[in-house]
Formats: sequence, structure tokens, C-alpha cells
Amino acid sequence: MTVAAFRNARALRTYLDSAPFGDKPLGLVPTMGALHEGHGSLIQLAREECGTVIVSLFVNSLQFGPTEDLKNYPRRFDADLLFCERRGVDALFAPSEEEMYPSGTPALVAVGLEAEGLCGASRPGHFQGVATTVLKLFNIVRPDRAYFGEKDMQQLAVISRMARDMNLSVDIVTGPTQRNPDGMAISSRNEYLSTEERQIAAVLYRALRVARQRIGDGDRDPLLPKNAALKVLEFEPLVRVEYVEIVNPEDMQAVNEIAGPVRVAAAIWIGDTRLIDNVLCEPSNKPRRRRK
Repeated sequence: MTVAAFRNARALRTYLDSAPFGDKPLGLVPTMGALHEGHGSLIQLAREECGTVIVSLFVNSLQFGPTEDLKNYPRRFDADLLFCERRGVDALFAPSEEEMYPSGTPALVAVGLEAEGLCGASRPGHFQGVATTVLKLFNIVRPDRAYFGEKDMQQLAVISRMARDMNLSVDIVTGPTQRNPDGMAISSRNEYLSTEERQIAAVLYRALRVARQRIGDGDRDPLLPKNAALKVLEFEPLVRVEYVEIVNPEDMQAVNEIAGPVRVAAAIWIGDTRLIDNVLCEPSNKPRRRRK
């Protein structure tokens, strides 16, 4: 299947305005390129639910801090185009920085509570940049449904809040985290890891599973599963922990007591590579018994 590729918004809108959607929804999968099977699973979900599927490919400078890897972020348009063709995507929107932000200094979206803490604490302005660019994509494409991965759960919470608060007529659809056989979440940033670092990186998911087990066994004090996860991470001397937190799945804020479903979210550094992951946890009906 040939994918229609567009570099400017006007040409994309002309294409979409003439597309025979019928009664089926229009789906958008926003990405920064370097497409992998995590993106592929979102495309597949959109393909199953929508009549037309658009993938956007834009390395968003607004969400990178001054010391982050914007310059080295992988860019491979031809490979991404082929990836989309093989998965039945109808159109690829790959605008330039000038196309997205012709004035150079865009109006910015103010983000809410969901952007505080976790990644928001160490990456000031990151979620504001994400929300601003996603809102622009929504306004350009005007999708009925937009697809985001569960791995970036704080980003998903920020975008879902924005869509609700601004009365956007788009359904935010969540796709499950795609993992390698060792449990490590698939991510474009995994490419930065050396062979040794890649083997070590699986410790992140192991730590999250330990915390999830503790919660499932009855821990109500969030410090208990948090400390259990930190112990797992401490076994790897090359791992530097940025955070491990037990948070409310709705607003991504740390909880004082585990009284319902929570997410264990973590960010670590291995060398110069920052990795994030999270898991949803269901508490036991019975609290863990304390040993005397």
C-alpha cells in the first residue's frame, strides 16, 4: 500500500477534506519517528478501529531541554515511510519545524497537575511542549481518535486532561506497552544503549514487577513497594535512579496510602541514556501482615 506523504498542513488538509471517510472515524498516531513495534501496535489498533489512519512524524524541539539529545535523536524518514506502508497507514504527516512553528516562538499550552512530579520535576517545560505540539496536530488533522502508548503514562495523562478541559472532539485511546522478551519496554531510546547496558536495562521492569507483587500481596504503605523496587535497582552499579514513585493513575501524583489501583512509575539512567517505565497495580483486599 502506498502511503501519501505530506510536509505541509495545507496539503494534508486538502487530502483529508477529499478523503471518503464514510461513517468510520479518522485516527491519528502522533510520533517523533524512529518507528518501532510500540508504534506498530498503535497503528494496528487504529487500523482496526478507523477508516483512515494518519501517522505524524515530528521531532518536537519544544519538549527537549537544553541539555537533552535533540540533535542526536534518530531521524530516518525513508525507513519510517516503509514501516507505515507495511502496516496500511493511509498518510504520513512529516512537517518541518518552520511549518509547525512559523513564528519561531509559539503560543504555549498551560498544563495542569498531571505534569507535576515524576518526569515533570526533572524536565521543566517538557509537558508544555508536548501538549502544545499535540494540540497543533489535533487542530491540523482533526482526528476522531488519537492513539498513545501506556509506557508514556504521564504524557497520556497530560494530553487526556487537555482534551477534556479544552472540549476537544477527539477520543484519546491508550495502547498497552510493548515489551521485549526480557520485559524491557520498547523505546526509540533503547538504540542509545551499548550491548552491556542493554542487558542491564531489563532490571527496570524487574524492579517494577517486584513492587507490583508487593502491592498485590497487600502492602498499603507505598514506601514498602517503593523500597523493594529500589533494592532491585541498587544491585546494578551502572544504574542511577531518578525516581520510583507510587502514583494515582488519574493525576499521576504520589499517594500516601494504597487504597485502590495505582501505578508504579520509575525513571533510571544507564550511562547517558534515560529510561522510563510504569505498571498498573491492583491492591489486595487484605493488607499484608506485619512480621513480629
